[in-house]
Amino acid sequence: MALFDKGSGKSEESAVSVKAGEIDSFLGKGSEFEGKLSFKGQVRIDGKYSGQIHTDEVLEIGPSAKVNAEITAGSVIISGTVEGLIRASNVVELHKSAKVKGTIEAPNVTMERGVTFDGTMKMDGAVKAPPPPPGAK
Repeated sequence: MALFDKGSGKSEESAVSVKAGEIDSFLGKGSEFEGKLSFKGQVRIDGKYSGQIHTDEVLEIGPSAKVNAEITAGSVIISGTVEGLIRASNVVELHKSAKVKGTIEAPNVTMERGVTFDGTMKMDGAVKAPPPPPGAK
């Protein structure tokens, strides 16, 4: 997996560390949710989601997920389908089954061969995440 780092101008091998059993919140396959979500800890989505997502840590979007959202996270790992704005303060990882349409803003982006990406990418150093939306839980 290649890592694009604006600061060094070269790629290096890297991956966000996500360990089984460390997921704090989970939206399972077959589930559908619309709204504003704000989490602490690691979050995994395998179902359908539409709205806004905020976590300071890791958001993992599984291969079966279909997400249409404004995402703000520390790190975002995408294996499924995402449409919208993705902001990460650390890294966005696009795995080979990922289909992304929209805008990615992150200081580092990894992209495996086979990813479908239609949009824009901004890598201007550290991206500061806005605070969670009012009333989000």
